[in-house]
Amino acid sequence: MAKTTSTKKAPAKGATTKTSGAKAKGSTAKKKQQSGIAPKTLEKLIGRLEEERETYERQAEELAAEAEALMADREPGDTQFDEESGEGDTINVERERDLALSASARLAVEDIDEALERVKAGTYGVCVRCGSKIPVARLEAVPQAALCIECKSRQERRR
Repeated sequence: MAKTTSTKKAPAKGATTKTSGAKAKGSTAKKKQQSGIAPKTLEKLIGRLEEERETYERQAEELAAEAEALMADREPGDTQFDEESGEGDTINVERERDLALSASARLAVEDIDEALERVKAGTYGVCVRCGSKIPVARLEAVPQAALCIECKSRQERRR
Protein backbone atom coordinates (compact mmCIF):
# COMPACT_ATOMS: atom_id res chain seq x y z
CA MET A 1 0.00 0.00 0.00
CA ALA A 2 1.14 3.40 -0.81
CA LYS A 3 1.14 6.01 1.93
CA THR A 4 -0.64 9.22 0.99
CA THR A 5 0.20 12.53 2.48
CA SER A 6 -2.28 15.29 2.70
CA THR A 7 -1.29 18.66 1.48
CA LYS A 8 -3.04 21.89 2.33
CA LYS A 9 -4.33 23.69 -0.66
CA ALA A 10 -4.27 27.45 -0.69
CA PRO A 11 -7.73 28.97 -0.76
CA ALA A 12 -8.96 30.06 -4.14
CA LYS A 13 -8.46 33.68 -5.03
CA GLY A 14 -11.21 35.82 -3.48
CA ALA A 15 -12.26 33.09 -1.03
CA THR A 16 -12.54 33.96 2.61
CA THR A 17 -11.41 31.89 5.51
CA LYS A 18 -12.57 32.05 9.11
CA THR A 19 -9.66 34.25 10.11
CA SER A 20 -10.07 36.65 7.22
CA GLY A 21 -13.82 36.79 7.93
CA ALA A 22 -13.09 37.75 11.52
CA LYS A 23 -10.77 40.50 10.34
CA ALA A 24 -13.48 41.80 8.04
CA LYS A 25 -15.98 41.94 10.90
CA GLY A 26 -13.46 43.71 13.10
CA SER A 27 -12.75 46.32 10.46
CA THR A 28 -16.49 46.95 10.05
CA ALA A 29 -16.86 47.43 13.79
CA LYS A 30 -13.87 49.77 13.78
CA LYS A 31 -15.37 51.77 10.92
CA LYS A 32 -18.59 52.25 12.86
CA GLN A 33 -16.62 53.51 15.84
CA GLN A 34 -14.54 56.07 13.93
CA SER A 35 -15.89 58.79 16.16
CA GLY A 36 -14.82 56.95 19.28
CA ILE A 37 -18.37 56.60 20.58
CA ALA A 38 -18.90 53.50 22.71
CA PRO A 39 -21.43 51.05 21.20
CA LYS A 40 -23.90 51.41 24.10
CA THR A 41 -23.73 55.19 23.92
CA LEU A 42 -24.21 55.04 20.15
CA GLU A 43 -27.29 52.85 20.58
CA LYS A 44 -28.70 55.31 23.11
CA LEU A 45 -28.07 58.24 20.77
CA ILE A 46 -29.68 56.41 17.84
CA GLY A 47 -32.73 55.78 20.03
CA ARG A 48 -32.92 59.48 20.87
CA LEU A 49 -32.60 60.40 17.19
CA GLU A 50 -35.45 58.08 16.28
CA GLU A 51 -37.66 59.37 19.13
CA GLU A 52 -37.02 62.99 18.20
CA ARG A 53 -37.66 62.23 14.54
CA GLU A 54 -41.10 60.83 15.40
CA THR A 55 -41.87 63.83 17.62
CA TYR A 56 -40.86 66.42 15.00
CA GLU A 57 -42.66 64.54 12.25
CA ARG A 58 -45.86 64.44 14.32
CA GLN A 59 -45.54 68.15 15.16
CA ALA A 60 -45.02 69.07 11.49
CA GLU A 61 -48.13 67.15 10.47
CA GLU A 62 -50.28 68.57 13.28
CA LEU A 63 -49.20 72.16 12.60
CA ALA A 64 -49.81 71.81 8.87
CA ALA A 65 -53.26 70.34 9.60
CA GLU A 66 -54.04 73.26 11.94
CA ALA A 67 -53.03 75.74 9.25
CA GLU A 68 -55.27 74.00 6.74
CA ALA A 69 -58.15 73.92 9.24
CA LEU A 70 -57.81 77.68 9.76
CA MET A 71 -58.13 78.20 6.01
CA ALA A 72 -61.05 75.77 5.71
CA ASP A 73 -62.97 77.47 8.51
CA ARG A 74 -62.56 80.86 6.91
CA GLU A 75 -64.76 81.87 4.05
CA PRO A 76 -63.35 83.86 1.13
CA GLY A 77 -63.92 87.58 1.56
CA ASP A 78 -64.52 87.06 5.29
CA THR A 79 -61.87 89.59 6.27
CA GLN A 80 -63.04 93.01 7.36
CA PHE A 81 -60.75 95.94 6.93
CA ASP A 82 -62.13 98.27 9.56
CA GLU A 83 -60.59 99.14 12.90
CA GLU A 84 -63.09 97.11 14.91
CA SER A 85 -62.36 93.69 13.47
CA GLY A 86 -58.87 92.31 13.65
CA GLU A 87 -59.87 88.66 13.63
CA GLY A 88 -59.19 88.12 9.92
CA ASP A 89 -55.65 89.31 10.39
CA THR A 90 -55.25 87.20 13.52
CA ILE A 91 -56.27 84.06 11.64
CA ASN A 92 -53.74 84.84 8.91
CA VAL A 93 -51.02 85.39 11.49
CA GLU A 94 -51.88 82.13 13.27
CA ARG A 95 -51.89 80.25 9.97
CA GLU A 96 -48.52 81.70 8.94
CA ARG A 97 -47.09 80.87 12.36
CA ASP A 98 -48.33 77.27 12.10
CA LEU A 99 -46.86 76.92 8.61
CA ALA A 100 -43.50 78.35 9.75
CA LEU A 101 -43.37 76.03 12.77
CA SER A 102 -44.31 73.07 10.56
CA ALA A 103 -41.49 73.93 8.15
CA SER A 104 -39.06 74.23 11.06
CA ALA A 105 -40.09 70.80 12.35
CA ARG A 106 -39.60 69.32 8.86
CA LEU A 107 -36.09 70.79 8.75
CA ALA A 108 -35.36 69.12 12.08
CA VAL A 109 -36.55 65.80 10.62
CA GLU A 110 -34.14 66.30 7.69
CA ASP A 111 -31.26 67.01 10.10
CA ILE A 112 -32.09 63.84 12.02
CA ASP A 113 -32.27 61.80 8.80
CA GLU A 114 -28.82 63.11 7.85
CA ALA A 115 -27.50 62.14 11.29
CA LEU A 116 -28.90 58.61 10.87
CA GLU A 117 -27.18 58.41 7.47
CA ARG A 118 -23.89 59.42 9.14
CA VAL A 119 -24.43 56.60 11.64
CA LYS A 120 -24.77 54.13 8.75
CA ALA A 121 -21.69 55.59 7.04
CA GLY A 122 -19.69 55.38 10.26
CA THR A 123 -19.08 59.12 10.43
CA TYR A 124 -21.59 60.03 13.15
CA GLY A 125 -19.93 62.12 15.83
CA VAL A 126 -17.39 63.58 13.41
CA CYS A 127 -17.71 67.25 12.40
CA VAL A 128 -18.73 67.48 8.75
CA ARG A 129 -16.76 70.70 8.32
CA CYS A 130 -13.40 70.17 10.05
CA GLY A 131 -13.38 66.40 10.70
CA SER A 132 -12.73 66.64 14.44
CA LYS A 133 -14.67 64.54 16.92
CA ILE A 134 -17.86 65.99 18.33
CA PRO A 135 -17.90 65.55 22.12
CA VAL A 136 -20.41 62.99 23.38
CA ALA A 137 -21.86 65.62 25.74
CA ARG A 138 -22.80 67.73 22.70
CA LEU A 139 -24.34 64.72 20.95
CA GLU A 140 -26.34 63.93 24.08
CA ALA A 141 -27.66 67.51 24.10
CA VAL A 142 -28.18 67.75 20.32
CA PRO A 143 -28.09 64.22 18.86
CA GLN A 144 -28.40 65.46 15.27
CA ALA A 145 -25.40 67.79 15.60
CA ALA A 146 -23.29 67.77 12.43
CA LEU A 147 -20.77 70.39 13.56
CA CYS A 148 -18.40 70.56 16.50
CA ILE A 149 -18.91 73.45 18.91
CA GLU A 150 -16.13 75.53 17.35
CA CYS A 151 -17.49 75.23 13.78
CA LYS A 152 -21.06 75.83 14.97
CA SER A 153 -20.06 78.98 16.86
CA ARG A 154 -18.16 80.25 13.79
CA GLN A 155 -21.28 79.65 11.71
CA GLU A 156 -23.46 81.53 14.22
CA ARG A 157 -21.08 84.52 14.25
CA ARG A 158 -21.36 84.83 10.45
CA ARG A 159 -25.12 85.38 10.66
